[in-house]
Amino acid sequence: MQFLLTAINAKFIHSNPAIYSLRAYAGEKLQPHIALAEYTINNRMDEILSDLYSRRPNAIGFSCYIWNWNLIQELIVELPKVLPETDIWLGGPEVSVETSGILEKFPMVKGIMVGEGEETFKDIMAYYVGNGRPEIGSKYHNFRDIPGLAMKGKETRRRNLTDLNDLPFFYDRLLVHDSSGSHIDGQSLGNRILYYETSRGCPYKCAYCLSSIDRQMRYRDIKTVKRELKFFLSQKIPQIKLLDRTFNCRRERALEIWRYLVENDNGVTNFHFEVAGELIGEEELALFKSMRPGLIQLEIGVQTTNWDTLKAISRNTDIAHIGKAVGIIREYNNIHIHLDLIAGLPFEGYESFKKSFNDVYAMRPHQLQLGFLKVLKGTAIWERAREYGIVCHDKPPYEVLYTKWISYDQIQKLKQIEEMLELYYNSNQFMYTLPVLQQAFASPFELFEKLAGYYREKGYFTSSPARSYRYQVLLDFAICHTGLRKDLIKELLTFDYYLRENAKSRPAFCGDLSRHWDEMCIFYQMEEKNPQYLENYSGYRARQVMKMTHMEAFYYDVWDSGKEVELRRHHSPRFVLFDYEKRSPVTGQAAGQVVEFPKSYRI
Repeated sequence: MQFLLTAINAKFIHSNPAIYSLRAYAGEKLQPHIALAEYTINNRMDEILSDLYSRRPNAIGFSCYIWNWNLIQELIVELPKVLPETDIWLGGPEVSVETSGILEKFPMVKGIMVGEGEETFKDIMAYYVGNGRPEIGSKYHNFRDIPGLAMKGKETRRRNLTDLNDLPFFYDRLLVHDSSGSHIDGQSLGNRILYYETSRGCPYKCAYCLSSIDRQMRYRDIKTVKRELKFFLSQKIPQIKLLDRTFNCRRERALEIWRYLVENDNGVTNFHFEVAGELIGEEELALFKSMRPGLIQLEIGVQTTNWDTLKAISRNTDIAHIGKAVGIIREYNNIHIHLDLIAGLPFEGYESFKKSFNDVYAMRPHQLQLGFLKVLKGTAIWERAREYGIVCHDKPPYEVLYTKWISYDQIQKLKQIEEMLELYYNSNQFMYTLPVLQQAFASPFELFEKLAGYYREKGYFTSSPARSYRYQVLLDFAICHTGLRKDLIKELLTFDYYLRENAKSRPAFCGDLSRHWDEMCIFYQMEEKNPQYLENYSGYRARQVMKMTHMEAFYYDVWDSGKEVELRRHHSPRFVLFDYEKRSPVTGQAAGQVVEFPKSYRI
């Protein structure tokens, strides 16, 4: 007997901890009968169907979420045609609500594992393998007796919530470190994110979030957590993303874990935490300041700054406190900060959202996610959708179309602004150009609104410019809509461009460097003989280092563009050396150093 647990991830870089947890919890006697398969939503349905057919499992289970439910629905219709004897099971948040409707629509589905599935899946496997034999651990003689299941015509009794200390740590058996790198079930983990949870549940009751349904907090023993974190650190996994919905809701526990990471930092691994910004205090800030750049990153859901909206979605957010904490952390320059906004919430119209956007943008996060309300089944906002006039898509991800307060036209306009935000702000490619452009507009929102209009006018939404050409597009936009000096914008874009990459071909908007060639050659020759700025290139010849780094001449102090100072043109140029061996783990930018003979200072 073989049961195939199947995950369809949003991206290849993601992994699915649910199927690994189910298999590990089933125990050693049942694990030989359990196989795993992972795909992405970018795989064609026929590709997945063909691969599933080649495995010929006796039963197959799909882990269902809003990002993969559409594809899974296609698969479960086609599967019985090629594997008529294979039982189909579903589980996950997308199918744990309104189970009877799903079973009626898809009669080929044998059953749905409702809620947390570890214990339920173990009982299903015991029944399959042992058919009631006690030595296998089977306690039931019929699937319809197993708690935590929805089957045709019957939903069995709900299970008690899982004790997290009963869950095995599955990574220590899956993860192998050898000469070729870390592997998980034969798949390289070198560029994949691993997920880990130290708690389940959430103390908050945000109206749009499924986590609000499970308000009973459960924690994994802190000693166990430290031991498991130590394992990740010993394997030097690039990134671990904590699944805890509000990691710092128990403050002392969060501080203890963060201190442990500081004390055991391996210089490589990054840990991502979702936190409540209003709970960040002086002790946390002092600890954050001591951290290696890139050790952790923080995601904070602000969602809105409209007080009526916050009340309607059951959030007691202290916006001023979040802004102050984020500002302090931002100055440390060692922690990537990700802030979230949600458009389409109750009582938030277009003008109100504009204010929320400007308020959060002023906090200067490294990433500002402009998301759109997803009306998830089972949430409070789903139950009150008609009252709020919320109309959303019928299919996942159930995204808002319009509400009483914001029209469909305005939502579509925000969609385009979101794309501008992703391309020009969240990419971190224009960190020195954008602050100057903003000075020509009444607010940051209006800059991105105007930029979206420019994209519509030029047809760029249907024929998107390549990444390198976006610099030229922004230059053309600035010339048309800001009144700023063209030579200044060119230098800002040049500075941003070379901070990101050591390009082989020079963009058209960059100035002529040929007149400074002799000076730059002399600099590199001096560095070869007596390095002052490029000690890490010892042993290389001057010509080699010239190719590995980049030097640029500037007439404006463009590196001061974010300091609210007037950028004035100098009569003679100043030279900036870009070192690509020294990149910021927070922004990915190369180190930039102003070189003066013989003086210098870092930016």
